[in-house]
Amino acid sequence: MEDSGKALEVRRDGFVAEVVMKGPGKGNALGPEFWAECPEVFARLSKDDSVRAIVLYGEGQHFTFGLDLKAMMPILMPHLGPPNLAKQRTALLDLILDLQRSADAIEACRKPVIACLHGQCLGGGIDIATACDVRLASADANISVREVRVAMVADLGSLQRLPRIVGQGITRELAYTGKDIDAQRALRVNLVNEVYSDKPALLEAARAMAKQIAENPPLVVAGIKEVLDFGERSHVRDREKFVAVWNAAFLASSDLAEALAAFVERRPPVFKGE
Repeated sequence: MEDSGKALEVRRDGFVAEVVMKGPGKGNALGPEFWAECPEVFARLSKDDSVRAIVLYGEGQHFTFGLDLKAMMPILMPHLGPPNLAKQRTALLDLILDLQRSADAIEACRKPVIACLHGQCLGGGIDIATACDVRLASADANISVREVRVAMVADLGSLQRLPRIVGQGITRELAYTGKDIDAQRALRVNLVNEVYSDKPALLEAARAMAKQIAENPPLVVAGIKEVLDFGERSHVRDREKFVAVWNAAFLASSDLAEALAAFVERRPPVFKGE
């Protein structure tokens, strides 16, 4: 049984559901279709008694290139240009809060979610991955909290969830530098549980783990997740609201305009702190 949208496809094998990111942007980039479909897909799977565990991965070579800047520019730009007064900033706040719903829905899902990181896993991809219960990787995974390199404070959940996974020091290193790390570094800092030789081996391991979870009493598994998450979700939501308010006030800048222009023109940006 399959349930397919423009950005996400749900495939089922017994009690295990696979959620496959498939674009439509290059490298499964996260565009308007993803942000619209993701909360609905995971809310539906959360309530589906025929699903006991979920595997999340990207179609093709990559997990995701992150936010699809090209596709999202028509949505973002009206909130970033002059006059940039209170009405615009309130609308930007509402937009950020709406985008946050995707990672929040993954985290809130009653069924354990296993993320399979392969190829590029950048920016918004980390927001999605850190909302999952378990992360596994293939040896070719390249991971980056990329937002600082495009003059943005990451605001979709990674800065709130990463510290409880890898600690403050690693989170700050990744977020301040925007550097890429490979699968082995991700394993050493506990961002992923295991690394596998390639994507087929990764998916085989993730499916085996999901089936092992699915063999256990589903209400007990849901209870374990609820107990482990107790208190954490409210802290994440409060911190997400803070960064949403911050970006609503400070996201618009000359450096952001330079980052977007450099992206379009395929050149390195030159930031001036303005």
